[in-house]
Amino acid sequence: MLYTLFFNPDSANLVIRFALEELGLAYEDRLVAGRRTGRDAAFHQMNPTGLLPVLIDRGTGQPIAETAAILLYLTDRHGALGTGIEDPAGRGNYLRRLFHLSNTVHAHLRLGFYSDRVSDSPTTSESVTKWSAQETLAGVAIYEDLLADGRPWILGGAVSVCDYYLGACIRWAQLYAPNRPVLDRADLDRFPRVVAMLDRLQERPAALRAAAKEGLTGPLFLSPTAMKTPA
Repeated sequence: MLYTLFFNPDSANLVIRFALEELGLAYEDRLVAGRRTGRDAAFHQMNPTGLLPVLIDRGTGQPIAETAAILLYLTDRHGALGTGIEDPAGRGNYLRRLFHLSNTVHAHLRLGFYSDRVSDSPTTSESVTKWSAQETLAGVAIYEDLLADGRPWILGGAVSVCDYYLGACIRWAQLYAPNRPVLDRADLDRFPRVVAMLDRLQERPAALRAAAKEGLTGPLFLSPTAMKTPA
């Protein structure tokens, strides 16, 4: 086993599992509590925030946290799933997309998921959720425009971690929020190229293996079925 993945089903670890499966890497997984307040001291020692995902490189014993950091680590170490990473211009584009997904799209989603935690009234919470939806839609629109040149995937001709990261964010946007979903299928129908990409992505063998290991059923990215409250 090269890696140990700490997970709770349908949490941010899902993106890492997609990458591990697509890379064909040997790994074990360890289930942790759904809420970070229920995670033990050993987990908090690996990641003081108490958040998922956490991946341990069994060769070095090093725990790695933060979704984009883990994805970058895996693509650098294994030389795949980050199209153009050996070319300066290609790598710059890869990093741009990866960190936009992490720092903008995913970050906006988290505000929508936890709007009740950052507001002092139901009205304010609903406003935060609406703002999250607007910003998430703006992020999806960037990828819709990017795919207009006929490329099948975000970075070009080959699937990458960016495709899986966007797919996971769109999955969660349809499922998890305190008042209503951040996005629904009607929102996504405005982005036919992204929808077509996600339709291809959710049929990939690696995606299906990852879903089975997380206990997810039904479509992964388009009109998915809720499993739980996100961790």
